[in-house]
Amino acid sequence: MSDERRQHRRYTINRIAKFQTDSGALPRDCMITDISKRGARLFADGVDVPDRFDLLISGEHGVRHECQVVWRLGGEIGVNFVAREPRAAKR
Repeated sequence: MSDERRQHRRYTINRIAKFQTDSGALPRDCMITDISKRGARLFADGVDVPDRFDLLISGEHGVRHECQVVWRLGGEIGVNFVAREPRAAKR
């Protein structure tokens, strides 16, 4: 019997990303340890992370996810993506 409650499969990626609290704030570093279609697990030790923020993931097609924190455990943070589809990250 599995205790898995997630609806979507998570993928381990261990990738540096940035979170931004509002449009005027400087982005801060965090690590995405795993990600799914609807959320992610982040690691941001020693940084104050608000309950709601934008997650910026760079790459060929950089994306921005609006996130809502659903759990915290030390420096680990579980988030849900508020919108179903990410927005393009501004360059």
